[in-house]
Amino acid sequence: MAELNFTKLNPESHLLLDQPLLRLPVELSRKNFKLTAVHVEHDKKHLLGALKTTANDSFSGKKDPSETLESLDNMINRMKNLKRKMEGFHEEEKTTHRQTRQRLEHLHNLYQIPSLADVKYDEWSRIRLNRLLADYLLRNGYSESARALAKEKGIEDLVDLDVFVQCHRVEESLRRGCVQECLAWCSEHRELTRKTSNTLEFELRLQQFIELRRKGHLMEAQQHARKFISSNVEQKNPEVQRAAGLLAYSPETKTEPYRTMYSRSRWDFLANLFLKTHHELFSLPTRPLLHFALSAGLSALKTPSCHSKYASSSSNASSTTTTVCPICSTELNELARNLRHVQHNKSSVEHDPIVLPNGRVYGRDRLLEMSAKVGLEEGRVKDPTSSEVFDISQVRKVFIS
Repeated sequence: MAELNFTKLNPESHLLLDQPLLRLPVELSRKNFKLTAVHVEHDKKHLLGALKTTANDSFSGKKDPSETLESLDNMINRMKNLKRKMEGFHEEEKTTHRQTRQRLEHLHNLYQIPSLADVKYDEWSRIRLNRLLADYLLRNGYSESARALAKEKGIEDLVDLDVFVQCHRVEESLRRGCVQECLAWCSEHRELTRKTSNTLEFELRLQQFIELRRKGHLMEAQQHARKFISSNVEQKNPEVQRAAGLLAYSPETKTEPYRTMYSRSRWDFLANLFLKTHHELFSLPTRPLLHFALSAGLSALKTPSCHSKYASSSSNASSTTTTVCPICSTELNELARNLRHVQHNKSSVEHDPIVLPNGRVYGRDRLLEMSAKVGLEEGRVKDPTSSEVFDISQVRKVFIS
């Protein structure tokens, strides 16, 4: 019964890591719906006004028939453009629905697996591992590698390729010192970020002001400030005042905070701010999911002895034992060093435990057998971890309560 409980699969605990898998399609659908509503409302308002004006002018005789037909043609062209936009949004919605269906099916398959020992669980876990690897590659800018991996493994609909490709493109443009792509992204998503305390667009406009001042274009800088920066004086009064003070300091100044404002590091600040805004908007975690999975897995396997100087790993050359503990391996030992170990409520011990004078506990029969194999005389035992040798009379029996 204990073995069955140990291998029983708990799908809910697995899905804690897979929440972004369904959150992003929902956020994309919400974005698509809001943008569609904005375009429809905007064109509706314009067309109704234009239609009313054209009708009144036609009835009053202010426009001749040719001008009326021209106005109607303009309205028809505008409606055709709206139709093309709606078709584009519809295709995006169909793609989102297809991805959502595939992702729901992938998660549903987990509930059909009764045990961790089932071969289907290995297959499902392999798919998730490939997803995590693709997510890691995308977040680090290896878009083509991620796309090739997703295509080879057949998981394109389970990986957010297009979202991260666009995100990386905007991020790289900021690191190169260009704000145009990011401003276009802000304009496209303004309706979604309006109700949040988002400062990205303000910081981008401030950077444009800084670049104009850096080039010595004082008149253009002042005009830019009046148009895009001074309107935020109530919400961003300290930043607006610093921007005004920047007019009095050259790019070579050593005075703070103006020296920092002229610094190249502001572009990295803008790139990181964009990533933060982008991930918050689409409910994406700030770190790769692979990091969460590794941290949880390593912590679950780690014990207090994994980094002990007496541990049977590469850190203890005198140990006479070999370990199957993955944390004690050369590959993972340093990676897990700063992670916490979990508190295990259950443990397995030998049926005849004894304690050596150094405080280490072993099974009596196995310890005597190992001591005999290494050539010790009868009545002597050797600690397999520290290689210390003790007399059997020094060993005490352990009683577990």
